Amino acid sequence: MTEAVRKYLVTGGAGYVGSVVAAHLLERGHRVAVLDDLSTGFAEAVPAGAEFIEGRVQDAARWLDDSYDGVLHFAAFSQVGESVGKPEKYWENNVGGTMALLAAMRSAGVRRLVFSSTAATYGEPANIPITETAPTAPTSPYGASKLAVDHMIGGECTAHGLAAVSLRYFNVAGAYGSLGERHAPESHLVPLVLQVALGGREAISVYGDDYPTPDGTCVRDYIHVADLAEAHLLALDAMTAGEHLICNLGNGNGFSVREVVETVRKVTGHPIPEVMAPRRAGDPAVLVASAEAARERLGWTPSRPDLADVVADAWAFARARHEGDHA
Repeated sequence: MTEAVRKYLVTGGAGYVGSVVAAHLLERGHRVAVLDDLSTGFAEAVPAGAEFIEGRVQDAARWLDDSYDGVLHFAAFSQVGESVGKPEKYWENNVGGTMALLAAMRSAGVRRLVFSSTAATYGEPANIPITETAPTAPTSPYGASKLAVDHMIGGECTAHGLAAVSLRYFNVAGAYGSLGERHAPESHLVPLVLQVALGGREAISVYGDDYPTPDGTCVRDYIHVADLAEAHLLALDAMTAGEHLICNLGNGNGFSVREVVETVRKVTGHPIPEVMAPRRAGDPAVLVASAEAARERLGWTPSRPDLADVVADAWAFARARHEGDHA
């Protein structure tokens, strides 16, 4: 049976995860419009075949109409450390922007939403792996802003019949062809370590080695960005009017900062010097997901669970960009 062609708005679709999800939607034959103000995204990351609208999510009502079948919402600021120093920036953009988007969807009669949430909503979890029933106690304004949006979406579903799925990511890495991670400034571990391998920085900073973990460094659950994208497409088919479904996305395996660095050494063949640095504000010691709800409700199983494969795809993307920059 041929899948029906649908039209989707992807907010933040010039960013890392949003661009990969937009590419997956296009590959399935859907029509895609990307809305992005390019404050953290890149115009060249918008996949070929997508309509590009340069604008803020706060102004979504200018473009959203009843021709859209749904919205996939990635537009947000996401730097934990910055959010501690500039909380107002995160409330205004992440919360205020989503409030405006929900109003635009309500007005246009667009009743399907997939929201890019985060494991940062859980804060310092009492039990590992983390399930969706775990208490939410974010340790940063970034995590708090995402949790506030989850509450907003829940209210919208109950009051106005929205069908919505919030996907709480753990650590996303890897690349999908020419689409990969390149934040400016970069704060995520895998691309930072790869910058060392490419000669872009002298060493990788390890933020704290006194956490209550086996080697003293933070432990995170890494998921390949292509696996993440596939979960979003499954979520579009699994949602129900009036229900707000929340699913964690992760592999269920934790890797410490030092284990990630060692994996990059093996994949790239480069020595990666480490330098110790103080802990970052708002960083939990361990974040590892239980993704059973995603398996049961979405039918989702990650097909690229090996950290070495994740790093290898990210390395191929980083090298291609480096060679292009120095051609």
